[in-house]
Amino acid sequence: MTNNLMEIDDINLKSIRRNKDKLKNEIIETPVSRLNSSYLNKLFPNTDILMKLELFQHTGTFKARGALSVANSIEKEKRKYGITAASAGNHAIASSWAAKKLGMSAKVVMRSTANSYRVSQAKIHDAEIIIVDELDELFKTANRLVEQELRTFIHPFEGINTTLGTSGVGLEFIEAIPNLDAVIVSIGGGGLISGVASSIKLINPNCRVIGVEPIGADTMNKSFIEGNTIKNVKINSIVDSLSPPMTLPFSFSVCKKFIDEIVTVSDEEIFASMVILQEESKLAVEPAAAATLSALIGPLRNSLNNMNIGLLMCGANIDSTSFSDLLEKGKNYINKNKSIF
Repeated sequence: MTNNLMEIDDINLKSIRRNKDKLKNEIIETPVSRLNSSYLNKLFPNTDILMKLELFQHTGTFKARGALSVANSIEKEKRKYGITAASAGNHAIASSWAAKKLGMSAKVVMRSTANSYRVSQAKIHDAEIIIVDELDELFKTANRLVEQELRTFIHPFEGINTTLGTSGVGLEFIEAIPNLDAVIVSIGGGGLISGVASSIKLINPNCRVIGVEPIGADTMNKSFIEGNTIKNVKINSIVDSLSPPMTLPFSFSVCKKFIDEIVTVSDEEIFASMVILQEESKLAVEPAAAATLSALIGPLRNSLNNMNIGLLMCGANIDSTSFSDLLEKGKNYINKNKSIF
């Protein structure tokens, strides 16, 4: 814990800006766009809703930032051995992309349940894909590659370089919109929100940073309640990008320091928000991104009126068939809950 606390002290504006500068030639400074919606304008008449569009980042998600930040920190003599990663999809794609950018080989471990579209996207970046059936085999297999082939493991959310990478998202957002009153960010393992929250809070401590998780995968929320990291959490959500069964020390500690609140939403509420984003703003996002709008419409509806609200649209790696299926579920939920929508 002492080492973690020391590393947290290294998360400051100087280190955040320095890391962002290192990555500036490879990372896209994604746009911020106002969410213009007749439906949301009626629901929040005096509220400005602004979206940070990380779905337009390399590889289709924010994950490129953390993966490249970690890959860039690998010592030159170790790069010849390449990298490995364990992921449900987005992190595998980003790690493969980052490795190729820096001239390294990549062997990434994915589950047999991984979406075929995401597997194909990782292959585009010349990664060798290793498929395993069980969740616990993901990290065991990656660890074997570290031991046997001397590869460097790029963790999907844990570590100072991951947080420094994603801190660029928050830095860009708060510098583009300095008067943000609150920012809503989806939480998986905490790699995204730890970076976003740290940079925003260091610049504007009065801006609330609110995390959102699926009700069936509220691992960080449970960890906050426990006051410590937890593991072997039972997951009951199909939003796989937000469903790690554990929290880890560094990301948990940064989140605990900088996050103001965590709320939860159902999978169905997330699918409904995918419909709203598609129909109202023409954005085809994956569930993890839509969760932020779900939080605003649902548990935060009465607490964020008359404010400037930031929504982090974290990614859009979803195939057309899956997207259509989830939109249908979202439409069914909206039709059954007319009083809400």
